[in-house]
Amino acid sequence: MSKKTVSDIELKGKKVLMRADFNVPLDENGNITDDTRIVAALPTMTYILDQGAALILMSHLGRPKNEPDPKYSLEPIAKKLSEVLKRPVIFNDDGAVTGPVTVAAAAALKPGDVLLLQNTRFRGEEKKNDPKFSNELAELGDVFVNDAFGTAHRAHASTVGVAQILPGVSGFLIQKELDFMGKALDAPARPFVAILGGAKVSDKIGVINNLLEKVDTLIIGGGMAYTFLKAEGYGIGKSLLEADKIELAKELIVKAKTKGVKLLLPVDIVAAEAFAADAAYTVVGIDAIPDESLGLDIGPETAEIFAKAILSAKTVIWNGPMGVFEMPAFAKGTEAIAKAMSESDAITIIGGGDSAAAVKILGYEDGMSHISTGGGASLEFLEGKLLPGIEILQNK
Repeated sequence: MSKKTVSDIELKGKKVLMRADFNVPLDENGNITDDTRIVAALPTMTYILDQGAALILMSHLGRPKNEPDPKYSLEPIAKKLSEVLKRPVIFNDDGAVTGPVTVAAAAALKPGDVLLLQNTRFRGEEKKNDPKFSNELAELGDVFVNDAFGTAHRAHASTVGVAQILPGVSGFLIQKELDFMGKALDAPARPFVAILGGAKVSDKIGVINNLLEKVDTLIIGGGMAYTFLKAEGYGIGKSLLEADKIELAKELIVKAKTKGVKLLLPVDIVAAEAFAADAAYTVVGIDAIPDESLGLDIGPETAEIFAKAILSAKTVIWNGPMGVFEMPAFAKGTEAIAKAMSESDAITIIGGGDSAAAVKILGYEDGMSHISTGGGASLEFLEGKLLPGIEILQNK
């Protein structure tokens, strides 16, 4: 079901309450170290202002303990927003978020004005989706726009509660997520290849199950691959293992066969003597992993096999690194995947989280069709779950 977007409704003269994802990293002096999420919201913010509306922005930042905490104030965000929007942004350090000073500021807004609310998580009612707080937020505006995909899987007051009161539509960022990820899952150009990495099988059980219904090839790397290799009878030394998931891995291997899905696991790995950036390491076949070593990356032969599958695909989704990419010695597998995806003619989608970080760090960002802005949200989306912050928005 497609959702109404901000371009489907009349905005002129309205006060638009917009939920954005300004949960950006700050250094110890309160400086923003990565403004990607702020810049990503720019098309929606600019469109709303160009339509002759006033804009009231809300977001959370970090994990304050349900009360005001200066460390998590949105003041640095307000400064950055006024730079990117090229206009003043009104901001009050209102610990109550919707206190009298904010209510007065919202009432006085004229078309083209921008008001940023204080951190929504300064109120304990935010995470509880408390109707009283939802009402206080909703009373500030006339319509609601959700453009925070990263929090769409959370039923909070600022994502779901307000949309139960005000007419709610999606912003362009959420629309892009639904266009790319939704189409990939519902009607992909084939061959459709999914790559899953990261540490644990347990984090991705639902995703694997859902993708086995949809893909032509499923590639598994990262720490989670060792549970699958163990399930296939290989010795894995001291590599990461979820012993309680071995039976499940066996079932998933059988399910892939039954569904006719090609399941690709590593054939060689980079084995190290310790989990350390400067550890001595060697490339070994999966049938020769030393008892005292642990696997920290896929090997070159595996990287070549995985890259070949990617280059022959028409749609590729990737979630989770192939190794400990933060350590240069064990980043080669992840880089090989990023490089193959950037060279591919396929629709290439990075499902948020660590893979998105890796692609940016390694410099392959511009070669991807779409990099999801939400880690947890994109995982739940890939799992086939309904995201409450999107479900509540108006249908077209």
